[in-house]
Amino acid sequence: GHGSPMNAIEDNEFTKNFKNVIKNIPKPEAIVCISAHWVTEGTRVTAMENPKTIHDFYGFPGELYGIEYPAVGSPKLAEEIKDLLSDTTSVLLDNNWGLDHGTWSVVRHMYPDASVPVVQISLDFNKSHKEHFDLAKNLTILREEGILIIGSGDIVHNLREIDFKNIETHNYGYDWAKKV
Repeated sequence: GHGSPMNAIEDNEFTKNFKNVIKNIPKPEAIVCISAHWVTEGTRVTAMENPKTIHDFYGFPGELYGIEYPAVGSPKLAEEIKDLLSDTTSVLLDNNWGLDHGTWSVVRHMYPDASVPVVQISLDFNKSHKEHFDLAKNLTILREEGILIIGSGDIVHNLREIDFKNIETHNYGYDWAKKV
Protein backbone atom coordinates (compact mmCIF):
# COMPACT_ATOMS: atom_id res chain seq x y z
CA GLY A 1 0.00 0.00 0.00
CA HIS A 2 1.09 3.58 -0.63
CA GLY A 3 -0.65 4.96 2.44
CA SER A 4 -2.32 8.35 2.68
CA PRO A 5 -2.13 10.82 -0.21
CA MET A 6 -0.33 13.06 2.31
CA ASN A 7 2.73 10.83 1.87
CA ALA A 8 3.26 12.68 -1.40
CA ILE A 9 4.32 15.79 0.55
CA GLU A 10 5.56 14.33 3.83
CA ASP A 11 8.87 12.91 4.98
CA ASN A 12 7.94 9.80 6.96
CA GLU A 13 8.43 6.03 7.15
CA PHE A 14 6.58 5.43 3.87
CA THR A 15 8.51 8.02 1.90
CA LYS A 16 11.85 7.00 3.37
CA ASN A 17 11.16 3.43 2.25
CA PHE A 18 10.27 4.60 -1.27
CA LYS A 19 13.60 6.47 -1.41
CA ASN A 20 15.51 3.46 -0.05
CA VAL A 21 14.16 1.09 -2.69
CA ILE A 22 16.10 2.80 -5.46
CA LYS A 23 19.38 2.47 -3.58
CA ASN A 24 19.31 -1.28 -4.24
CA ILE A 25 18.23 -1.40 -7.87
CA PRO A 26 19.60 0.05 -11.10
CA LYS A 27 17.74 3.02 -12.54
CA PRO A 28 14.92 1.50 -14.62
CA GLU A 29 14.31 2.11 -18.30
CA ALA A 30 10.65 2.70 -17.42
CA ILE A 31 8.14 2.10 -14.64
CA VAL A 32 4.89 0.18 -14.97
CA CYS A 33 2.52 0.87 -12.08
CA ILE A 34 -0.71 -1.00 -11.45
CA SER A 35 -2.78 1.42 -9.38
CA ALA A 36 -5.72 0.56 -7.13
CA HIS A 37 -7.10 4.00 -7.99
CA TRP A 38 -7.85 3.22 -11.61
CA VAL A 39 -10.61 0.63 -11.71
CA THR A 40 -12.13 0.01 -15.13
CA GLU A 41 -14.23 -2.42 -17.10
CA GLY A 42 -11.51 -4.29 -18.94
CA THR A 43 -7.78 -3.72 -18.57
CA ARG A 44 -6.43 -0.37 -19.70
CA VAL A 45 -2.90 0.93 -20.16
CA THR A 46 -1.94 4.59 -20.42
CA ALA A 47 -0.52 5.14 -23.89
CA MET A 48 0.12 8.86 -24.12
CA GLU A 49 3.44 10.67 -24.46
CA ASN A 50 2.74 13.07 -21.58
CA PRO A 51 0.35 11.69 -18.96
CA LYS A 52 -1.34 14.29 -16.79
CA THR A 53 -1.09 14.27 -12.99
CA ILE A 54 -4.47 13.31 -11.55
CA HIS A 55 -5.46 14.55 -8.10
CA ASP A 56 -8.01 11.81 -7.39
CA PHE A 57 -8.82 12.64 -3.76
CA TYR A 58 -10.60 15.38 -1.85
CA GLY A 59 -10.49 17.12 1.50
CA PHE A 60 -6.71 17.44 1.72
CA PRO A 61 -4.52 20.56 2.06
CA GLY A 62 -4.12 22.75 -1.02
CA GLU A 63 -0.40 22.01 -1.19
CA LEU A 64 -1.21 18.43 -2.21
CA TYR A 65 -3.33 19.59 -5.16
CA GLY A 66 -0.42 21.68 -6.43
CA ILE A 67 1.84 18.66 -6.95
CA GLU A 68 2.60 17.84 -10.56
CA TYR A 69 4.63 14.81 -11.61
CA PRO A 70 5.71 15.50 -15.22
CA ALA A 71 7.05 12.05 -16.16
CA VAL A 72 6.76 11.15 -19.81
CA GLY A 73 4.76 8.14 -20.84
CA SER A 74 5.71 5.43 -23.31
CA PRO A 75 3.27 4.56 -26.09
CA LYS A 76 5.77 1.91 -27.25
CA LEU A 77 5.79 0.20 -23.83
CA ALA A 78 1.98 0.44 -23.63
CA GLU A 79 1.74 -1.37 -26.97
CA GLU A 80 4.22 -3.99 -25.75
CA ILE A 81 2.11 -4.57 -22.61
CA LYS A 82 -1.01 -4.92 -24.74
CA ASP A 83 0.72 -7.53 -26.91
CA LEU A 84 2.19 -9.30 -23.89
CA LEU A 85 -1.21 -9.71 -22.25
CA SER A 86 -3.27 -10.38 -25.38
CA ASP A 87 -3.29 -14.16 -24.91
CA THR A 88 -5.03 -13.90 -21.55
CA THR A 89 -6.99 -10.65 -21.59
CA SER A 90 -8.18 -7.84 -23.79
CA VAL A 91 -6.24 -4.62 -23.21
CA LEU A 92 -7.28 -1.17 -24.34
CA LEU A 93 -4.74 1.59 -24.85
CA ASP A 94 -5.91 4.71 -23.02
CA ASN A 95 -5.02 8.28 -23.96
CA ASN A 96 -7.21 10.02 -21.38
CA TRP A 97 -6.43 8.88 -17.84
CA GLY A 98 -2.90 9.89 -16.79
CA LEU A 99 -1.11 9.15 -13.51
CA ASP A 100 -3.25 9.04 -10.38
CA HIS A 101 -1.90 9.43 -6.86
CA GLY A 102 -1.51 5.67 -6.51
CA THR A 103 1.35 6.11 -8.95
CA TRP A 104 2.80 9.61 -8.63
CA SER A 105 2.72 9.77 -4.82
CA VAL A 106 5.12 6.79 -4.81
CA VAL A 107 7.38 7.40 -7.80
CA ARG A 108 7.94 11.10 -7.02
CA HIS A 109 9.92 10.01 -3.97
CA MET A 110 11.88 7.44 -5.95
CA TYR A 111 12.61 9.63 -8.98
CA PRO A 112 11.79 13.23 -7.98
CA ASP A 113 13.16 14.57 -11.25
CA ALA A 114 10.57 12.52 -13.20
CA SER A 115 13.43 11.15 -15.30
CA VAL A 116 11.90 7.70 -15.85
CA PRO A 117 8.97 7.10 -18.23
CA VAL A 118 5.82 5.87 -16.45
CA VAL A 119 2.97 3.74 -17.75
CA GLN A 120 -0.03 2.93 -15.57
CA ILE A 121 -2.28 -0.15 -15.75
CA SER A 122 -5.83 -0.28 -14.42
CA LEU A 123 -7.55 -2.94 -12.36
CA ASP A 124 -10.42 -4.65 -14.17
CA PHE A 125 -13.40 -4.86 -11.82
CA ASN A 126 -14.60 -7.97 -13.69
CA LYS A 127 -11.44 -9.96 -12.94
CA SER A 128 -10.90 -12.17 -9.91
CA HIS A 129 -7.90 -11.86 -7.60
CA LYS A 130 -6.37 -14.88 -9.30
CA GLU A 131 -6.82 -13.36 -12.75
CA HIS A 132 -5.11 -10.17 -11.59
CA PHE A 133 -2.30 -12.21 -10.07
CA ASP A 134 -1.86 -14.12 -13.34
CA LEU A 135 -1.87 -10.87 -15.31
CA ALA A 136 0.90 -9.54 -13.06
CA LYS A 137 2.92 -12.74 -13.55
CA ASN A 138 2.75 -12.18 -17.31
CA LEU A 139 4.31 -8.75 -16.81
CA THR A 140 7.41 -10.08 -15.05
CA ILE A 141 9.21 -10.59 -18.37
CA LEU A 142 9.45 -6.79 -18.56
CA ARG A 143 12.02 -6.92 -15.77
CA GLU A 144 14.48 -8.37 -18.29
CA GLU A 145 14.16 -5.07 -20.19
CA GLY A 146 15.02 -3.09 -17.06
CA ILE A 147 11.44 -2.10 -16.33
CA LEU A 148 10.37 -1.60 -12.71
CA ILE A 149 6.92 -3.01 -11.93
CA ILE A 150 5.01 -1.50 -9.00
CA GLY A 151 1.67 -2.53 -7.51
CA SER A 152 0.23 0.39 -5.57
CA GLY A 153 -2.76 0.19 -3.26
CA ASP A 154 -4.43 -2.46 -1.18
CA ILE A 155 -7.09 -5.06 -1.87
CA VAL A 156 -9.50 -3.06 0.28
CA HIS A 157 -8.92 0.60 -0.46
CA ASN A 158 -11.60 2.93 0.85
CA LEU A 159 -10.70 5.54 3.47
CA ARG A 160 -14.39 6.43 3.92
CA GLU A 161 -15.02 2.96 5.33
CA ILE A 162 -12.26 2.97 7.96
CA ASP A 163 -13.46 2.83 11.56
CA PHE A 164 -10.68 4.98 13.03
CA LYS A 165 -11.93 4.32 16.60
CA ASN A 166 -11.17 0.60 16.24
CA ILE A 167 -8.21 0.63 13.87
CA GLU A 168 -5.77 -0.58 16.54
CA THR A 169 -7.87 -3.68 17.24
CA HIS A 170 -5.89 -6.82 16.30
CA ASN A 171 -8.60 -8.35 14.12
CA TYR A 172 -10.01 -5.07 12.80
CA GLY A 173 -11.94 -5.15 9.56
CA TYR A 174 -15.38 -5.49 8.09
CA ASP A 175 -16.55 -9.06 7.38
CA TRP A 176 -16.93 -8.27 3.65
CA ALA A 177 -13.31 -7.11 3.50
CA LYS A 178 -11.90 -10.04 5.44
CA LYS A 179 -13.43 -12.60 3.11
CA VAL A 180 -11.56 -11.10 0.12
